[in-house]
Amino acid sequence: MALEKKSPCKVNLLLNILGKRADGFHELETVMHPAPLYDRLVFEKGSEGVQLTCSDSSLPVDSRNLVWRAAENFLRAAQISDGVQIYLEKKIPVAAGLGGGSGNAATTLLGLNELFANPLSSAQMNEIAAALGSDIPFFMQNKPALGIGRGEQVRSLDFFPALNGVYILLVHPGFGISTAWAYQELKKFPSALNGERGRAEKLIKLLQTTDFKTASGEFYNSLEAPALKKYPLLYLFQEFFREQGAVTLMSGSGSTTFALIEGKFEATEVLQRFISKFGDKFWTALLPLVS
Repeated sequence: MALEKKSPCKVNLLLNILGKRADGFHELETVMHPAPLYDRLVFEKGSEGVQLTCSDSSLPVDSRNLVWRAAENFLRAAQISDGVQIYLEKKIPVAAGLGGGSGNAATTLLGLNELFANPLSSAQMNEIAAALGSDIPFFMQNKPALGIGRGEQVRSLDFFPALNGVYILLVHPGFGISTAWAYQELKKFPSALNGERGRAEKLIKLLQTTDFKTASGEFYNSLEAPALKKYPLLYLFQEFFREQGAVTLMSGSGSTTFALIEGKFEATEVLQRFISKFGDKFWTALLPLVS
């Protein structure tokens, strides 16, 4: 019998780089929030190995795909000789800073553990997730979270009262930004590369105890420094959103830019004005941040 799972995405309300580590990774602190936009995964037991198909023909369906690697690592760790068939229906833009691929990998681990009657513990699953990628542990849970280390050390948080009634407008410009490139370019922006520690906890406290307007001044993304310089279109998006009174930020290493707006009517108006100014060629999604 097939098992179907929704695979969410995320935005970074804060991504504060604290410097480069001896192991080549970057130390960071980030506040991540799930966004209710989903890919769909369907799992079935198979005869042998991992068989992956995808609605997006541009995506690889072999070991280059995080879903495939997550399934392979799961079967190995659980010592399962049966195979698995997986179908991935993509709705979340690729290479967009929204963690779609990471969410797919986490959902694969969770889905296969359920399909095979939970052979692995939560600790074992999280170990696999952290080894696959820094963002993947976030998607092993379904709440906002603080991420530290290289982002793989995740602490779940309750949903923030300050974000009740806030809508998120996501805009993807039609191109991706390489995460590796963004981090490499940080060396040209010393203040962004060596951020002030403690910004994440400050933002969390404000989101828990004050209102949206007060907390929004602490939203920040170090990786905007190289991205906005190379891709001025993203700067124009943000300039437009600020003119509309929205709070705006790039998510992750980009290229998705988002606006946070209080109220559904107000958010819909901003979307219509955006389309009037920039046209309808860009991918957009308007969602309640807390569904």
